[in-house]
Amino acid sequence: MPEKKSLKSVAGAMRHVLLTEENRGLNRSIKNQWGWLNLFKTLGKTFRKGGFMNNMRALSQFQTGSFAANLFISLWESLDTREAIVDGERRFTYTQMHDRVLRLANALQDMGVKPKDRVGCMLYNSAEYLESFYAASIIGAPMPAVSWHQRGKELRDTINLRKPKVFIFDADFAEDVMTYKNEMPSVEQFIMVGGTPPTGILRYDQLFDEYPDTLPKTNFIFAMNPYTGGTTGTPKSSNLYDGLSYLLSDVAEAPRTSMEEYLKYLIRQFSYLYYCGGHLIKDPEGKNIRSLIPTPMYHAGTAAGFAPCVLLGATAVPMKKFDPESFLMMTQKERISWSFVVPTILQRILGLPDEVKRKYDLSSMHTLLCAAAPCPPEVKTAVNQLFMQQGAPKPVFHEYYGSSETALITLLLPEDYMEKPERIHSVGKPRCGDLLIYDPIAQKTLENGQKGLILCRSVGTLSLRYPGTEKKLKDSQKIIGGKEWYDDGLIGWQDPDGFLYLSSRVKEMIICGGVNIFPAEIERVLFMNPKVYDAAVIRAPHPDLGEMPLACIQLKEGETADEAEIQQYCKEKGLSGFKIPKKVDFFEKLPRHLDGKIIKRELEEKYWKGVEQRG
Repeated sequence: MPEKKSLKSVAGAMRHVLLTEENRGLNRSIKNQWGWLNLFKTLGKTFRKGGFMNNMRALSQFQTGSFAANLFISLWESLDTREAIVDGERRFTYTQMHDRVLRLANALQDMGVKPKDRVGCMLYNSAEYLESFYAASIIGAPMPAVSWHQRGKELRDTINLRKPKVFIFDADFAEDVMTYKNEMPSVEQFIMVGGTPPTGILRYDQLFDEYPDTLPKTNFIFAMNPYTGGTTGTPKSSNLYDGLSYLLSDVAEAPRTSMEEYLKYLIRQFSYLYYCGGHLIKDPEGKNIRSLIPTPMYHAGTAAGFAPCVLLGATAVPMKKFDPESFLMMTQKERISWSFVVPTILQRILGLPDEVKRKYDLSSMHTLLCAAAPCPPEVKTAVNQLFMQQGAPKPVFHEYYGSSETALITLLLPEDYMEKPERIHSVGKPRCGDLLIYDPIAQKTLENGQKGLILCRSVGTLSLRYPGTEKKLKDSQKIIGGKEWYDDGLIGWQDPDGFLYLSSRVKEMIICGGVNIFPAEIERVLFMNPKVYDAAVIRAPHPDLGEMPLACIQLKEGETADEAEIQQYCKEKGLSGFKIPKKVDFFEKLPRHLDGKIIKRELEEKYWKGVEQRG
């Protein structure tokens, strides 16, 4: 049962985490990024906003929603002329962003948005996305962010899943939104960014002229409300805002555990900011982290890129559209020290001509944090070589394993694979959450070295409930030893030091003639081929074996290859038997999102059309 939140329960739980490396490191990161003067100024401003006695009374009852929101607002005031957002030619200081966020928050409240109401959005990476996120957060409104790729009825159904009261969208998506506007009954107000809005739609920029930058009625929630599951089926909504916010929020739902365990997992979750260098990075001008954001901000993983902006006062540099050379150019121009990336981005960068890669000074980069899809070890090594060749003082590649439901679980740091090079094949060890390797048939936990189902427990899973589709929670939840564990459908194993190695997804596993084949193992070999630009291995029907591995290949521009050549390459690299793709098809472009995930269901559909059973 959830433990009632009170000053006593929080203070009692805090005793168990105060001296942990994670807590001390996170505090060091905050002090390094904020600066001592800004820290004291922020606390002073926060107490003045609510009134000293009112704040003390609220804190004594641990009603912290307004206090926490005021703390962030005060931080923006204290950071003052530090750059908050660099969006193309537009640059906003923290003071300018503060004024715009407060005006937007007042506008949303005037439209009737109350705590726990949703403010949906469909926005490119932009200043407008960050402003909307901050405004929603300080008035207690989760922000379900819809993928740019969705269209038609799928878009309508995804929006309706979370029933937002307000929906903010870019002008590029106006046609789809307007087509289904009358079929979104929960949305009371639509707001359009850019262009001339149709009749009945508010213009985003107009709100800043009509509403004041006075303090709104504040009530904090970390507005992160991503969708999940869109590449393998109908999207679900993940309520990360509850788990990440509960300590400081009056409206977040309580976790299904004790305060002590919750607080332990909360500190461990945000400790990645320390492990990835928050206590070390200091831009020579802004004295902070500068984070380049090339992955879609609707994607849960991208939060690892902009969380330093929310919590540490980093400068956000969103990229509306990723381009590999632009990434390098922006790293040099904006002195980028931090970026969340996916393997696809790194492969595109490495695929640039050598003369292009050598043009840019990359010495400012400290943390390239990669996740969302398996990253080939060769890519990890090559990225480090490129950045160090171009000025980075040490390896920059960091990696984590997690999901929209769990947030971060493991972390792989440069010192890990520098100590033992074989760890470059792993996704790190569980620093931000816990995991176990489980045999669901024998119903037992497996030893190191044994492959099994990866189960996770983190601050995200303690409150997980899939708003709008709560019944789906039971499909991904297992009770072991009286505790809830999240099943992400992945197979893997741990080495004696606890480092996790991923094998494949359960749903993607191919059973060929009774032999279990993991596509990721074959894909890793295919990506080593110098002619291959992108690759995916899927299940295809076989009349005798039931299923067979089929390689879908996108060649680099100007390259040629045939099925026999690809199969021979696989043999030369050590694959044998059923692991060699029995069929190879070539595609002009594979359906892969920039977030790193390939949509295998689209590839498989044509092969299984008319086939009733799969193996």
